[in-house]
Amino acid sequence: MLRILVLAVTVTLALGAATNVQITNEWPGGFQGTFTIHPDNALHGWKAHLQFSKPVDKLEIWKASVVSTSNNNQEYVVQNVPGVGEIGGGASLDVIFVARAGGDHAGPVRVFVEGVDSGSSSSGGSSSSGGGSTGGGSSGGSGSSGGSGTPISGGSSSLGSSTKYDYGAALGLSILFYDAQRSGKLPSNNPIPWRSDSALGDGSDVGTDLTGGWYDAGDLVKFNFPMSSTTTILAWGLSKWKDGYQAAGQLEMMYDCIKWPLDYFLKCWKPSQNVYYAQVGNGGTDHAVWGRPEDMHMSRPSYKVDTGRPGSDVAGETAASLAAGSIVFKSRDAGYSAKLLTAAKSLYEFAKNHKGIYSQSVPDAQSYYGSTGYNDELCEASAWLYKATQEGHYLEEAKGFYENDVSWALSWDDKKVACQLLLWEITKEAKYKSNVEAFINSYKPGGGITYTPCGLAWRDQWGSLRYAANAAFVALMAAEDGIGGADYKTFALSQINYILKDNRQHMSFEIGFGSNYPKQPHHRGSSCPGAGCGWNDYNSGGDNPHVLKGALVGGPDQGDNYADKRSDYTKNEVTCDYNAGFQSALAGLSSMATRGELPASPAAKC
Repeated sequence: MLRILVLAVTVTLALGAATNVQITNEWPGGFQGTFTIHPDNALHGWKAHLQFSKPVDKLEIWKASVVSTSNNNQEYVVQNVPGVGEIGGGASLDVIFVARAGGDHAGPVRVFVEGVDSGSSSSGGSSSSGGGSTGGGSSGGSGSSGGSGTPISGGSSSLGSSTKYDYGAALGLSILFYDAQRSGKLPSNNPIPWRSDSALGDGSDVGTDLTGGWYDAGDLVKFNFPMSSTTTILAWGLSKWKDGYQAAGQLEMMYDCIKWPLDYFLKCWKPSQNVYYAQVGNGGTDHAVWGRPEDMHMSRPSYKVDTGRPGSDVAGETAASLAAGSIVFKSRDAGYSAKLLTAAKSLYEFAKNHKGIYSQSVPDAQSYYGSTGYNDELCEASAWLYKATQEGHYLEEAKGFYENDVSWALSWDDKKVACQLLLWEITKEAKYKSNVEAFINSYKPGGGITYTPCGLAWRDQWGSLRYAANAAFVALMAAEDGIGGADYKTFALSQINYILKDNRQHMSFEIGFGSNYPKQPHHRGSSCPGAGCGWNDYNSGGDNPHVLKGALVGGPDQGDNYADKRSDYTKNEVTCDYNAGFQSALAGLSSMATRGELPASPAAKC
């Protein structure tokens, strides 16, 4: 499925009167568009007629299904799918579609909707970016080539008028970042125009298909330990705040986003052999080259854990992500959900029965993502398996792996607080609640963590924003589970708002959000103008030629100091891990705002 941030056009449609559709993206052989149904009176089911200026070979559409075609496939009649047929008078519904057609341009597209009062007026519609009331909430930036372009929003989010920043727009951008990190053969409707197929030989050294997954960061190694941690946090946010994604108009995009790493993990696990491939690519070899993933020619070795060289941490965390994935897909694709759960069960048994630290079995990972233990991952995996199966032995095993300690952070290596929060959700036992409270209180002012002058809970120089965003995610999840209430939500708002603009630079540290954001992220693909890219491009002082929409950079130092320099990989690199808690926190804020359960934003300190 194509996912792209769209500039929704609101139109009031008259019965039988066709109105222009907004074309939001074009490429050879296809295009994407959107229209908004905005009736004066309530609709109880709707049917729309899309009229194209040339034959359309195939139409993919969200929130509707194709009923019929006519006029040599130039007119498509589509009807709402269950759950989106009710539209109140004065309310609106955005509908996104992708058309497969010849040529490079869409040409004019028109739409009319049956069942709308004939007295309604028809207009071409005025565009709206859905930005926040402060001016920093709408998501702007350059077009795909990095030049000046139309400001973009995070899809059909309607939250910008009711919250300080448009959290739905920021959410949609974050999903696009994960698109830019895709490895392998990309779908034909890939929404990142400067990305194409890459690393199609991954796994060939061991005779198996290990294509797919996400590149870890600005580099091009696939490290499954942080990738699986990222996937678990994203799935957790989706399972809890599906309505937040719906409110932001990003639910379809999110299902597609999270399926990419889950499909890859299924390839990595070989249950009949007790082999799990935990990494593809050598860190040293990869870091010696600066270039696009599409141009890689270096060897990309595959690293595994097995019964003789165990990796309970990486296998356990991957089992957790597969189990969490089975929950979020259960009502959407029962067959796929069952496949994920089966893999999660066997991979967890492997992790549990053959204990060991993966970075001791895969020494190349030690310098990049060296693990400090595995009880937290086994605890998290068994808790998610209990949530997925309701089988009591998983809960007892989770309790056995539980550690009564305060996490230093929620991170790719430390999941103690995640396990504690899951056990609190399941059991409501006070000791788990106390652990969660101790963690969040340690991140609040006066709790022991360093605070920057402008209000960032600053844990470490590497990914300072990541740790604050992850703590915000934990606080919102705890509040949703009955801990902390408005106080924890306010803390979370302070950290997410700092990231989006409430900082000394008055900029968004999420690329593409607002008009002022990092232009030189430490990221190979976005820094390369095309083939033949090298260290000269790395050393150039100019902005990256491609906007890495949605990426969260590492962040400022403990004095709020930040410089937008590609060479500063401490402050300006991006990683899949950095965006995980940030995106799930945005989903939580979007959900709470939609339900009217979000307190007012705290005042910015700078």
